[in-house]
Amino acid sequence: MKRLDVAKKALILHKKLAGKIRVVPAAPVRNRADLSLVYTPGVAAVSSYVAKNPEEAREYTIKGRMVAVISDGSAVLGLGNIGALGALPVMEGKCALFKTFAGVDAFPIVLDLSTTVEAGTQAEIDAIVETVIRVAPAFGGINLEDIGAPKCFEIERRIIEALDIPVMHDDQHGTAVVVLAAMINALKVVGKKMQSARIVILGAGAAGTATARLLHVAGAKNVIVLDSKGIIKRSRPQPHKQELATFNGEGVTGNLQDALKDADVLLGVSGPNLVKAADIRLMAKKAVVLAMANPTPEIMPDEAKRGGAMVIGTGRSDFPNQINNSLAFPGIFRGALDNHVTKITDTMKVRAAKAIAGLVKKPSAHKIVPDMFDKRVAPAVAKVIR
Repeated sequence: MKRLDVAKKALILHKKLAGKIRVVPAAPVRNRADLSLVYTPGVAAVSSYVAKNPEEAREYTIKGRMVAVISDGSAVLGLGNIGALGALPVMEGKCALFKTFAGVDAFPIVLDLSTTVEAGTQAEIDAIVETVIRVAPAFGGINLEDIGAPKCFEIERRIIEALDIPVMHDDQHGTAVVVLAAMINALKVVGKKMQSARIVILGAGAAGTATARLLHVAGAKNVIVLDSKGIIKRSRPQPHKQELATFNGEGVTGNLQDALKDADVLLGVSGPNLVKAADIRLMAKKAVVLAMANPTPEIMPDEAKRGGAMVIGTGRSDFPNQINNSLAFPGIFRGALDNHVTKITDTMKVRAAKAIAGLVKKPSAHKIVPDMFDKRVAPAVAKVIR
């Protein structure tokens, strides 16, 4: 299906439905007897009990089953800073995937701070953190979404520290988990090891930073990260980029071509058409190229293949090896809710990646991750989040 056809059909669908999310009561309200239990007077007993026993709120309310999907619309995939209302359809879609893939109830919350604080300031970060903390009592987990870097790092860290429920910025960690899963199997296909592979990450935003960190945790010794200025050095002023520079085990400097010389893996989490076939030819034999910019990747699969890449993946559904965070986040939150997890750790993320990778029994160049609609994925991931 052509992209223009998809866009037109999506507009028609959304207008027809007036949004993708509905609130449906779990208990029927058919008569006065039902009303007395669901609402007044019976609900007073439940409210009084929960007020006296707050640790049991998740057993008596939606808190035990509901995740908040929260965004300020400052970094919506492929669209950029489009604001709260522009982000709302994406957040609704995220909630639909939570329910479809893992049976997790989720509700979209979009934040408009434009009339109260200036964008890009500490006051904006403080306002987002405070707002999320204030709405958190109703939810069993917080999925942060499409919040721009570098502010997303501080926002997530502070919310995690303040709350006793699982909090995850999916653009960072959902992406990192699925990339690690893909890497595990791709390296099997090409006969290389994580510890000795030279890995190049093009893009140092939320996804690139979290992916570099998780690959490092998983044993990668030489991860070279680039942004628009080239290979990141320790002299950069941003704290997260200073950290990224420490993963560059061989101390490589320069531009993309310098980074790609004899590299085993290229991970793209940046923008469209930044890499050419000639760049891929600089890489080692049996190269892995995961170009995940959406909707147009850093390099199209046919061009990456012309450059000599052996394993190729994108974020798109119309090519083999779709690297999409929907393989991770539904199961992660399913497991977190079921197992009363209060914080999602790096150990859990690595286990989740291995669980996803393990569902592909015989990895090949055309199959390094399971299909997004594989019903085994969410349960397998949920099982290891404990």
